[in-house]
Amino acid sequence: MSGRVLTLYTKAGCHLCEDALATLLRLQAEAPFEIQERDIAADPQLMRAYFDRIPVVSLDGVELCDGVVDEELLREALLARAA
Repeated sequence: MSGRVLTLYTKAGCHLCEDALATLLRLQAEAPFEIQERDIAADPQLMRAYFDRIPVVSLDGVELCDGVVDEELLREALLARAA
C-alpha cells in the first residue's frame, strides 16, 4: 500500500454506503490505498456529525464527498496525491 487512507463513514443498512464501498473498491485497482470503514452508529460524536450526510468519504483526513460519491473527484484526488 502507498500509505494513503480513504475513510468511509457509514452505517448498516445504508444502500448509498454500499454503493460508495463498491466505488472505492473499483478505484483501488487504479490507485492503491487503504479503506477504513467507520460505523457512525458505534460513536455518538460521529453519529451527530455524519447522520444526515452518509456516506462521507475522506482521503487522509480531508473530506471529499458526502451523500453521493463522486468517482471522478476521488480518482483525481487519489492520482494527484500519488504523483
